[in-house]
Amino acid sequence: MSNVFKALSDPTRRRVLELLRQKSMTAGELAEHFEFSKPTMSAHFAVLKVAGLVEAEKQGKQVIYRLKMSVLEDALFGFAKTFGLSVQPEKETKS
Repeated sequence: MSNVFKALSDPTRRRVLELLRQKSMTAGELAEHFEFSKPTMSAHFAVLKVAGLVEAEKQGKQVIYRLKMSVLEDALFGFAKTFGLSVQPEKETKS
């Protein structure tokens, strides 16, 4: 869980996660939202992968990143439990 919180401690990585909530994106598409060098962005992506928050799939010369929401949810529920908070995941309702 410490890897997850390390990943979430940086505003750039949190922004990457926000972008990936909308849709899967290539490394290049993500990088367009930031003014960092490619090596800096690669380092951010690596931290997110180690934390298990994103998965990367190589397709030809591109790397596609996807958000792994379940890991983030597990970390947040675990964190809440540490402080004695009772949090239940929302159940989807069908309309």
